[in-house]
Amino acid sequence: MRIFITGLTVLTVSSFFSLAFAQNQLNKNTTPAIKTPSTQKEFIETPEQKKVEIETEKSEISEPMNNPSPVTGSPAVRKLRQHSVGLGIGQTFLLGKFSDYGTSKISGDILYTYSASYSFDLLVNAHYSNHSDKKERVSLMGINTAIKSRVFEFDNFSPYILGGLGFYGPKVRREINGNPTWSDRKIVFGMNFGAGVDLRLNEQYVIGVLSQLHWPFNSNQTNQSDVKGYYLKLLMTISYLF
Repeated sequence: MRIFITGLTVLTVSSFFSLAFAQNQLNKNTTPAIKTPSTQKEFIETPEQKKVEIETEKSEISEPMNNPSPVTGSPAVRKLRQHSVGLGIGQTFLLGKFSDYGTSKISGDILYTYSASYSFDLLVNAHYSNHSDKKERVSLMGINTAIKSRVFEFDNFSPYILGGLGFYGPKVRREINGNPTWSDRKIVFGMNFGAGVDLRLNEQYVIGVLSQLHWPFNSNQTNQSDVKGYYLKLLMTISYLF
């Protein structure tokens, strides 16, 4: 009887463990596997995509350089290496010894400008005029160059100063021993300086005001006193850009 009970107990324990083991195996087979998502993004960049990316970066870098602020000037209006021709009409004031031989009068100038940079222009000026006072007369002729330097630029309005050198051919008629006598016209060197303001109406036309002092060096004469003096021009200007 005791042997029977012992065997029954062992059989019961063995059955319990067998049932637990089988249940554990069943849970392993029915539980779905959970995959952890990868935090690394796999990306293979093609040569075409890389080229588009480089071109985009270049355009982003160059864009601010092509659009300066409106205070410093607009390239849509002011262009480099641009030419202009124009006319200046205004008063020529005789100064120094020239005022003894003639009076001031209205005269004209021919102007040529070349835009070398956003701050500096080359100005070429050519003029000719005659002035008289009773029996005496003075004839002025000159062609000169100057550098225009803009002081500042606000929108299309730009004041400037200028200075340069040129060639002049003054000639006077004066009384010598009671006889009116012309001097020889000799080409001499000289200098000029002044100031003005430009207003750009559009991409083709510019108007402005120019005040320019011309000071030719003394013209030495053989049988009479030297010709010397200087004169100031105050002009209204209009130019055509091309």
